Amino acid sequence: MKVKYFYQLLISHVSILILAFLLLSLLFSQFVESYIFENKVAELDSYGEQILTDLTVRIEGDEQFLTEYSQLLDARNIKYILFDHKGRVLYPDLKSDPMIQLTKSEWAEISKGNKVTVKHDIERFGQEVTLVAMPYMQGGNLVGGVLLLSPITGAMEVVSQLNRFLLYTIFISLSATILLSLVLSKNLIKRITDLRNAASMISSGNYDVNVPYTYMDEIGELTKDFNDMAARLKESNEEIKRLENRRRKFIADVSHELRTPLTTISGLAEGIKGGLIPEAEKEKGMILIDREAKRLIRLVNENLDYEKIRSNQLQLNKMDIDLLEAFEIVKEQLEFQAGEKGNRIYLEAEEGVSVHADYDRLIQILVNIVKNSIQFTYQGSIFLRGQEDPDQTVIEIEDTGIGIDPQEIESIWLRFYKADLSRTNHSFGEFGIGLSIVKQLVQLHSGEIAVSSEKEKGTKFTIKLPRKTASSQ
Repeated sequence: MKVKYFYQLLISHVSILILAFLLLSLLFSQFVESYIFENKVAELDSYGEQILTDLTVRIEGDEQFLTEYSQLLDARNIKYILFDHKGRVLYPDLKSDPMIQLTKSEWAEISKGNKVTVKHDIERFGQEVTLVAMPYMQGGNLVGGVLLLSPITGAMEVVSQLNRFLLYTIFISLSATILLSLVLSKNLIKRITDLRNAASMISSGNYDVNVPYTYMDEIGELTKDFNDMAARLKESNEEIKRLENRRRKFIADVSHELRTPLTTISGLAEGIKGGLIPEAEKEKGMILIDREAKRLIRLVNENLDYEKIRSNQLQLNKMDIDLLEAFEIVKEQLEFQAGEKGNRIYLEAEEGVSVHADYDRLIQILVNIVKNSIQFTYQGSIFLRGQEDPDQTVIEIEDTGIGIDPQEIESIWLRFYKADLSRTNHSFGEFGIGLSIVKQLVQLHSGEIAVSSEKEKGTKFTIKLPRKTASSQ
């Protein structure tokens, strides 16, 4: 059976209160009743002892003091009876019942010289009474005794009245508890309902939720954590969307980049195979096929490098490298390509300047950046500079090319980004992935890379790589 949380709270509160008040009422009622009876017994004891004491000093047969006790005790609604060793009433004269009304067990205790106390009796005297029977002993033998009786009807009325007051208190407290539980439970249920509705929104794909909270209790802390979770889910969802868009763009870009060389290779192969290309042009066709095949190999290798870097699978073998020698190797590799566009490469670095890096990856960084400079420079100059600072090596690669729009500078690090769509028709730099790899490799060396550019004046890349430290030795 499904019971709403509100009713569960209400039932639990009311049940606990009822149980607590019942136990409290029972214990308090018993305490008061016991307290009244104990006081009554103590009062009868004191009068009984006084009477027995007076019996030992008064002249036998003198009943004047007994009459005085009767008057005194009558004022306190207490009766007393003197009896002999056989249980016969000696005072006052009771013609209707000359024997005291004690049970055998009580009389046995009296005979032994023990006092008998009955806190509450309703059978022997036709009303509710408290009685005390005290023996009078001489030489170890029972001579007689005194029996004191006190009605307790008034005391029981007090206990009954007290119980009624407790019952009224329970009723009032229950009413207040139900009202208070309604208010608190409604507030609590509302907060839980808000969380439930927010959870439903998230499950339906809407992460733009914020549950208000004002109380910093457990539910308030839960609400705060829920809001934090929703915010992180929203960020993750947006990141997933961005990654999905980038994945689609990446697939489209890769497909485009692969289609161009594959179409060229396929067309030239079909032309050579079908005899459509003259013999004199076949050698140029084979050269073009080789160039396009190398483009495909470069594209595949760059993507493999990018994935290795992103998944932390690329291992660096750092060493101290002569920077000028590295510049010369790059110049030797790319000087012909630069010359095709009328560009000159200049090296500016002092002898002995070194850089602490992985040799192959350093060459890859420099080649990618210089290729980019060649791509956007025509009949200009490309400068490779290097210098040492106390804690780092600074490398600058500057060209006099067409430059980059300031709004596009940060975008050049994106995979397959093309600042100029005409790059697709050029021999180098058309893949748009080289600079992305460059940034990843520099960061893998714990270095920094920055770019500054001005339209029609050129672009400068600045790389800062930390010097060799004790931890990198």
